[in-house]
Amino acid sequence: MSQSTRIEKDLLGERVLPQEKLYGIHTARAIENFPVALRPVHVALARAFGEVKLACALTNRTLGVWAGDSDKADAIERACRELNEGMLDEHIVVDALQGGAGTSTNMNVNEVIANRALELLGLEHGTYSRISPLDDINLHQSTNDTYPTALRLAAIRLLHMLEQSVVALQESFQRAEKRFAHIVKVGRTQYQDAVLTTLGREMSAYAEAINRDRWRIYKCEERLRVVNLGGTAIGTGLAAPREFIFRVVDQLRSLTGIGFARAENLVEATQNTDVFAEVSGILKAHAVSLIKICTDLRLLSSGPDAGFGEIRLPARQAGSSIMPGKVNPVIPETATQAAMLVIGNDSVITAACAAGSLELNAFYPLIAHCLLENLDLLARTDDLLRGLCVDGMEADEERCRAHVENSTASATALVPALGYERAGEAARMAKESNRTLRQIVVENGWMSAKEFDEAISPEAVCRLGSPAHYELKEALR
Repeated sequence: MSQSTRIEKDLLGERVLPQEKLYGIHTARAIENFPVALRPVHVALARAFGEVKLACALTNRTLGVWAGDSDKADAIERACRELNEGMLDEHIVVDALQGGAGTSTNMNVNEVIANRALELLGLEHGTYSRISPLDDINLHQSTNDTYPTALRLAAIRLLHMLEQSVVALQESFQRAEKRFAHIVKVGRTQYQDAVLTTLGREMSAYAEAINRDRWRIYKCEERLRVVNLGGTAIGTGLAAPREFIFRVVDQLRSLTGIGFARAENLVEATQNTDVFAEVSGILKAHAVSLIKICTDLRLLSSGPDAGFGEIRLPARQAGSSIMPGKVNPVIPETATQAAMLVIGNDSVITAACAAGSLELNAFYPLIAHCLLENLDLLARTDDLLRGLCVDGMEADEERCRAHVENSTASATALVPALGYERAGEAARMAKESNRTLRQIVVENGWMSAKEFDEAISPEAVCRLGSPAHYELKEALR
């Protein structure tokens, strides 16, 4: 063996490892065994593991585990902090999809922290007689309580980021609501002309849908704050002293500023993963909102000459290699695809959560991979949709006005004043004579031009309900 390599041993035998690597034999075996996703575990999970390991190390130190060896405790704690701060990201290399309920991720973390701590003490990697990945870094822990806790912490951190993106998207639609409040347009049901509304009111509906998602997402943290840290293998706390079990979650809460609480039933919290299915369902609901909104934006901007053409989305790129001048709604299309992927991942999470058996769910890596990806996808998608589409969206007021004047939807706005039969007759006459509804009712003396304009004004079409019949008749005398 050259000076640039080292030998590590486990129950299966030996492995020769590059001396400069911070990971050890358990990680090396995982690299061989799981070339599946071909990408490492999510960086948020790796960093959250650093914070969970730090909470455990600080608790062990408080309990006197390394009494008389403050250098060792200091080095371990510093290595944990470096992992949490992203300084050791490149060393967490195990595949995102792995067998063993996340054991390979936990061991990768243990080995990296141990070898980084050895570096800090001026010792060579692999000097485990001084700092051991198992006897020191994993002391009083198991994959089965640290992995779920780290996943919850990572998810909460990403939820905070997603919430900011959702709020920004909601506010963008609220600004659009104000910009377009004065623009009367045709409302449609089942793709057919229905009644008049305003473009601002359509935007307000999108803002409210996103606002509802915002509050759902905000409440997700409550679902994730209950952890099984201290439960070790199956929730019985095997190999962990009672003092550690009682203190470690308090330490994690103090470190993170997040209101973590120890589960009342650690056995239940170790074996069940339904909370992740619940949170995933809320993320799916947001994806559903995004798809509906993006579908509407594509419809409203369609054409622009032979479609609805009521709004103009920012032109981002040429839309065709063969059709000159074509510009596609690529941002809503991209957002729709991302939201569809979120829905697909939700189905995977549902299946993985349901597949747990007895005291543990073996499919935590898949749950983590899909859940954290969904949080990332939605935050980036909200930012993209807001910044490159909604913020720069414009209205074609002339097109909206032309649709109003030529649509039977305007006839519905006249029903309170003219009655159903006469309003319907006006609509029929307008179509047969190829004239506008306004021309018909004014020429026949059924309404004045001013009365017609008032009936289809933004104030009238946005009014909640209609004035009573007798009020309208009095006003029209």
